[in-house]
Amino acid sequence: RVLEACRNKQLSLTTAESCTGGLISAALTEIAGSSDVFERAFVTYSNRAKFEMLGVPLENTDGPPGAVSKLVAGKMVTGALKNSGADIAVAVTGIAGPGGGSNDKLVGLVYIATGGSNFPIKVAECRFGNIGRTDIRNQTVIKALQLLNHLVETKT
Repeated sequence: RVLEACRNKQLSLTTAESCTGGLISAALTEIAGSSDVFERAFVTYSNRAKFEMLGVPLENTDGPPGAVSKLVAGKMVTGALKNSGADIAVAVTGIAGPGGGSNDKLVGLVYIATGGSNFPIKVAECRFGNIGRTDIRNQTVIKALQLLNHLVETKT
C-alpha cells in the first residue's frame, strides 16, 4: 500500500533505521518494482553512524536526550531527507532488547518519525513492552509502514 500510494502521488521515499537494522527497507524492497519510488536506506545502528550519515549531533545521542528519543528520531528523518533527495522519510530508533533498557527507557520503547519536504515531521512513541527482540523489531516495521502510509494518503 505504501509503494502504490507513493506511485500515485509521485513521491520518493527513504528510510533511516536503527533498532530495525534495515527491516523496513527490506520489507519495501521485497515488492517487485519498488525501485520506482524507493530511493535508499540508511542503517544507522551506532551513534557515530547517525552523526556521519544523517548529521544527528553526537551531543543528542551520547548525552541527553539519548539515541532513543523523540528528538533523535526527528533528526534522523531530517538527515535522511537531506542526504537522499527523497520526498518522504521514515526513521526508527528504539530498544529491541533483551538488554539495553533502563528505568527511564524500558525494552520495547521505540520512536518512529515520519516527514517530508512538504510534510511536517511527526514522531510516535511506541511502547511494545518486553515481548522479545524479534517481535519488537517486527512490530516496529508494521507500525512504521502504517505511519508512512498514513502520511502519504493524507497528502492532497
